[in-house]
Amino acid sequence: MRVSEVGEFGLIELLAAELGVTYPPAPDAPPREGLLVDLGDDALVSERQDAPLIWTTDTLVAGVHFLPDRTAWADTGWKALAVNLSDIAAMGGRPHLALVTLALPEDFEVEDAAALYLGLREAAEAYGALLGGGDIVRSPVFSVTVALSGLAPLASDGRPLLMTRSAARPGDLVAVTGCLGDSAAGLRLLVDGDSFTSAAAQRLREAHERPKPRLDVAPLAVAAGVRCAIDVSDGLVQDLGHIARASGVRIRLEAGRVPVSQELKETFPERALAFALGGGEDYELVLVAAPAVIESLVQGGAGVTAIGEVVAGEPGVSVVDQDGAEVRPDRAGWDHFARP
Repeated sequence: MRVSEVGEFGLIELLAAELGVTYPPAPDAPPREGLLVDLGDDALVSERQDAPLIWTTDTLVAGVHFLPDRTAWADTGWKALAVNLSDIAAMGGRPHLALVTLALPEDFEVEDAAALYLGLREAAEAYGALLGGGDIVRSPVFSVTVALSGLAPLASDGRPLLMTRSAARPGDLVAVTGCLGDSAAGLRLLVDGDSFTSAAAQRLREAHERPKPRLDVAPLAVAAGVRCAIDVSDGLVQDLGHIARASGVRIRLEAGRVPVSQELKETFPERALAFALGGGEDYELVLVAAPAVIESLVQGGAGVTAIGEVVAGEPGVSVVDQDGAEVRPDRAGWDHFARP
């Protein structure tokens, strides 16, 4: 059934049901936990939060950010929220309230919209976010936009403890969570029409379609004293460049220390490092802090690997091999408007 057949409000009713909410609500229906006014009014009203709010938003557009003919709609829903959750993790916060805007062609299938919301709900439940309301509009091309708030941790004196891009200093170490390059490799397989018969290929596809934001490591990093971070969304080298420019420092990255999964090495043995340096959409965290802080995280079992250092010099990123010779990545990272 197409969305044009059920109409805007019929679709809202169906999607609200995916969240376990009746729309329109009964006159005496209590709002969900955390809300004072739920779906059914002109706006939501959430309970007061005694912490600074972190805000982020991101959009996925069919044909630009995902392949609708090869990607399940539930996976698109998961990723639409996950990329925003990753931004909250990169700031050191925890997720709060999400608002979702759908732009749908009139021939979009109702079942696909429901599957999309299933994925959104799965990600929200997995990471403790509240899916509030949003908007639905007609559009010539599908897109989903999520606006997400998060809550910043507080120091004992009430100051927010945030991780930002501008706090790197010469002498700091640079570390990263998890492994890099899997998502870009998964996308490459999707574009190439791979059949995903091997376990390695399936793992790379999952890394691309269902990224796992590092909300597990973020609070550990903040507690350890990390005050500089970014999530790897555009590509490791490019995202390190954002830190370098914001902090006015140079970052020296050791290519041989960048963690790469066995699945990536098995599937793309000649291109694994290129994917790791410039592929993007890994949604792992780059953490920058004093050596003692980084070493405590490396030794603490959080899956953190030291990969470089911050030095004085012209802001930018240098990638070197084990002999100190400069390595030039094939691709720096993602840019929406860069010319190919």
